[in-house]
Amino acid sequence: MEPIPQQPTPSTNSSYTQPATESKSEAHNGHGHHALTAGGVLVTLGIIFGDIGTSPLYVMKAIIGNAVVDERLVYGGISCVFWTLLIITTFKYVYLALNTDNRGEGGIFALYALVRRYKSSWVIFPAIIGCAALISDGFITPPISISSAIEGLQQLYPSIKTIPIVIGILIFLFSIQQFGTSIVGSAFGPIMMIWFTMIGGLGLKEILAYPEILAAINPMYAFNMLVQHPGGFWILGAVFLCTTGGEALYSDLGHCGKENIRISWIFVIVCLLLSYFGQGAWLITHHAGQALPDSVKTIGVLYAMVPPEYLQYAIIVAAAATIIASQALISGCFTLVNEAMKLKLWINMKVEYPTQLKGQIYIPAINWFLLAGCIVVVGIFKKSSNMESAYGLAIIFDMLMTSSLLLYYMWMRRHSKWKVIGLGILFVSIELAFLISNMEKFAHGGWFSLSVAAVLFTMVFAFYQGKRLRKKHTNFVSLDEYVPMLQDLMKDETIPTESTNLVYMSMADNKSKIDKNIIYSIFRKRPKRADIYWFVHVDILDVPLGQSYKVDTIIPGKAFFVRLKFGFKVEHKVNRMFKKIVADMQANGEVDETSHYPSLKKHGIPADFKFILLNSRVSTDDELSPFNQWVVRVYRVIKKLSLSTTEDFGLEVGNVEVETVPINIAPLKDFQMKRE
Repeated sequence: MEPIPQQPTPSTNSSYTQPATESKSEAHNGHGHHALTAGGVLVTLGIIFGDIGTSPLYVMKAIIGNAVVDERLVYGGISCVFWTLLIITTFKYVYLALNTDNRGEGGIFALYALVRRYKSSWVIFPAIIGCAALISDGFITPPISISSAIEGLQQLYPSIKTIPIVIGILIFLFSIQQFGTSIVGSAFGPIMMIWFTMIGGLGLKEILAYPEILAAINPMYAFNMLVQHPGGFWILGAVFLCTTGGEALYSDLGHCGKENIRISWIFVIVCLLLSYFGQGAWLITHHAGQALPDSVKTIGVLYAMVPPEYLQYAIIVAAAATIIASQALISGCFTLVNEAMKLKLWINMKVEYPTQLKGQIYIPAINWFLLAGCIVVVGIFKKSSNMESAYGLAIIFDMLMTSSLLLYYMWMRRHSKWKVIGLGILFVSIELAFLISNMEKFAHGGWFSLSVAAVLFTMVFAFYQGKRLRKKHTNFVSLDEYVPMLQDLMKDETIPTESTNLVYMSMADNKSKIDKNIIYSIFRKRPKRADIYWFVHVDILDVPLGQSYKVDTIIPGKAFFVRLKFGFKVEHKVNRMFKKIVADMQANGEVDETSHYPSLKKHGIPADFKFILLNSRVSTDDELSPFNQWVVRVYRVIKKLSLSTTEDFGLEVGNVEVETVPINIAPLKDFQMKRE
């Protein structure tokens, strides 16, 4: 997210109200959204680990595939899973990445916000690629997780149609997002506790029956499988599914806090490893030397380990857990989009804060967009076994992008160069191996996730480039230089009065400068005479509550610069806040807000106001390159989806005028014309 501008010191001619400060609970823990508590750990189980926690439903089934179950394959697959969870999930994400937070927020955009200060232009590309890949993964994770659980019903009811059930659960899941992750986590936390205890207990039972499986901790088993087993390297594509929740875990940092995540991860990884090793033990003791029967391929190894009389209960718990698995990715997508908006990499969208914690957000448009995508995935692929081919290919790109930014950040923060190089070799070599092995999935469904990621990347990249083009012409000028012109304009009665009070929303955040577009609008677009000019800038603070303002006088009684400050959870009702400011200033004798028209003034009629919102547009005289022409066209299409400034700031439509002002990005070259 963007750094918060420095708070200006109140001047002698300013009205200033101190905003609400953070509570002790919010200030706790550094960035302080979440203190370490037993309740926080339980909520974390319900929010963070659903994706990675339900991987045991399908990972071992994907590793074995149609091959014959033998010791080299089972021990090697379990060894790969063990070291992947240890190196990638635990070391990279739970340890390193969670330390790299931006004011308590995680995810690739939070990481980008930290590294962009080093002025390296390339860092935007990993950020955009990673964002597109994670959201693309958001179309696959809920369907595959929920389908994997619900398909277990076919063991009990062979003729049951699972697709309507899966779609119904998806609709339910996305419908409850509006109540916030705190409420969702409180309800889901105990369920995930039961889930992890169940899979850990089932695994422990099999390990006790065949403790030799623990030898798979030795990494040589992984090496031997990759080198000696036919097609062993390509099995990494299935192994990778055990760690796909790592990126969502990092993105969800703001929802729970790093300490709660780390403490709960100890319990989670123990249960996961017990489950994976237990599944390996079960495979060796029950199916060594033979291919998996169709019944096991249908329901998965985990369900096959459950005693038949308890299968229906296991399916219920698994179904609930897979609903929660989707929660981690959904809330991670909310976080990513919210950070993209703050970084000006995406359009403004309506963001709701169902709780007092800033990390817990809900974005309606993204919520329903993901739901539509999930339903499309279910319609296209129908079964979880088909979805496995589409799953994981996009998210590995996200992991590689996170590694590149994380390593760059460590390098710029003066960590030991040898340490950074060593970590780079470790992470990149493992993740590149995963990428290459996953490429086999492209023709079998991976094309879908990569296509979605490509479309999302194109949109975000075009929006970013459009913002860059605008930035070239978004100039600021010294306001003091235009004060004499402003005074002359007020006195020029040959120009009709635009409004008694003319209010401009300013990008500049202090009175020393003003947007050049505003100057253009006042003096050149159509000269706008007013009795009082107001220039208003809005800051959204990092505290949930509180609203305050500061006023600097430009021309006593005639022109003012107002800086509004809102807590992130406060509705940004600029119109209502502005009326309060004017009333306070009138009470102090700083302005006269009775109508300045004599016929109305004698009756005490209040003065009129008009808000001018500027919408800049590329001049038709510009000569743009084909690439810039494409950027401008795509940018305009995307902007139409944006929340309007009028709605975002709660302005009254009747008092607002939206004005288009030209911008020059690539002016025409000089040319000669001969006068006849």
